[in-house]
Amino acid sequence: MAASGYTDLREKLKSMTPHRDDYKPKVSDYSNGRKRKYHDSEEDYSDYEEQREVEAQKVQDGIRQVNIFSSVDCAHIEAKIDDIVSKAEKGLYREHTVDRAPLRNKYFFGEGYTYGAQLEKRGPGQERLYSKGEVDDIPDWVHELVIKKLVENRVIPEGFVNSAVINDYQPGGCIVSHVDPIHIFERPIVSVSFFSDSALCFGCKFQFKPIRVSEPVLFLPVRRGSVTVLSGYAADEITHCIRPQDIKERRAVIILRKTRSDAPRLETKALSATDPPAATPERPRILKPKRSHRKADPDAAHRPRVLEMDKEENRRAVILPEHRRKRGSSSENYWRRTHEASDSYDDTDDNANSARKVKMRRH
Repeated sequence: MAASGYTDLREKLKSMTPHRDDYKPKVSDYSNGRKRKYHDSEEDYSDYEEQREVEAQKVQDGIRQVNIFSSVDCAHIEAKIDDIVSKAEKGLYREHTVDRAPLRNKYFFGEGYTYGAQLEKRGPGQERLYSKGEVDDIPDWVHELVIKKLVENRVIPEGFVNSAVINDYQPGGCIVSHVDPIHIFERPIVSVSFFSDSALCFGCKFQFKPIRVSEPVLFLPVRRGSVTVLSGYAADEITHCIRPQDIKERRAVIILRKTRSDAPRLETKALSATDPPAATPERPRILKPKRSHRKADPDAAHRPRVLEMDKEENRRAVILPEHRRKRGSSSENYWRRTHEASDSYDDTDDNANSARKVKMRRH
């Protein structure tokens, strides 16, 4: 090791992976009297890093990047993306065209599919295309300004694209590690970046609460206006993601793909003309919280309440003779009114009754 000019294996790794300059290894990564996370000896550690380097090379072999969009082209396309966002906010698109998430919105055109929390059953292979017509058609400007230029530069063949997705990220936004569904989309996967520079990471693992991302197998810088094409190992055998720390400014990406002819779709629930019309289901009753629409009355607290017990006592006082009327009562308001009425005629007990009235009001 000393003959190669390195006194520590960490220095060699740092020189071989310059994108990891800011990476601070966990305490458990190196021997401080504690067990390593991935290895128990320097030899195991070296084998682990060698495997990662081999995998990183496989990923790199499946990536192609080209720059064919100028700053003027980018500005023109970015204005069109802003129009998409504006129309979505006005509700001008179909239900499944727009998918909103914190710090990231997706706009599906041509073809859309279920994924993530939308799946009835979680796991790879459970994704389904929506029925035809569930999302809006690919806008004309995507064909004219993006797809046509990719065809002219032989990035993709003509007629390849039938699905376009626009991902709009705000600073700190991300998309977790995933593989574009192999049973849904053909390869390659083509993406074009706009608004700002970012990065695409391969082989990361996400943890949440708080969100944390492991060190990537490969860190791929993605510049504004650059085209990234994924195929082979990079598209099928390893996950890719966008980390929150790599979105420092607003960033949008247009993803262009072709769906497989045998890709599964959600079943259409539309009734045929021969089917009898189904009975209209009863509208579910919405339970509202009590007093949710009542206006506050500032004088209500000072107005004596009329309780059922008070009504009963008043009724008995009218019907029964005086000698049969009930003298005691457990009703607070009835007791209060009785003594308040007696105060106007009996000035000698004014102080005592006043003290008792205060006590009851505080109760």
